[in-house]
Amino acid sequence: MRFKSRKDILFQIVTFGLSGLFIGVILFRTFSNKTVNYEFIWPDTLMLLVIGFLLWLNFGTEYELTPTELKYKSGPIRGKIEIERIKEIVKGKSLCSGLKPAIARNGLIIKYDKYEEIYISPKTNNTFIVKILELNKDIKITTD
Repeated sequence: MRFKSRKDILFQIVTFGLSGLFIGVILFRTFSNKTVNYEFIWPDTLMLLVIGFLLWLNFGTEYELTPTELKYKSGPIRGKIEIERIKEIVKGKSLCSGLKPAIARNGLIIKYDKYEEIYISPKTNNTFIVKILELNKDIKITTD
């Protein structure tokens, strides 16, 4: 079962605000130099790369539960965790450091192995928890 990531309004503002600003700058530079041929230079390339990365994160963040694994992807961050290795899920808290393939706050901290943890933000935390508990009933759920 696939779960899209919840999208935080702050992340949306940053993504689409910077995208609009950078595209505006590139268009202004392109059409304001009527006497000189416009050359596409490295700052333009950098701005387009930032836009592409932010849009990749925005539209490419999702999680998938298979019978044996939790798979996650968020832009270039990809991975999988065997469900039997998951020990605890902390609900409603954000992770300050560590791996965060998420674009919203108040998600889930997945604790696995001895000291490993990852932060995800599925669209509905409760639905995700119900589905993962169907696969492994030994997972401890903690509400913070």
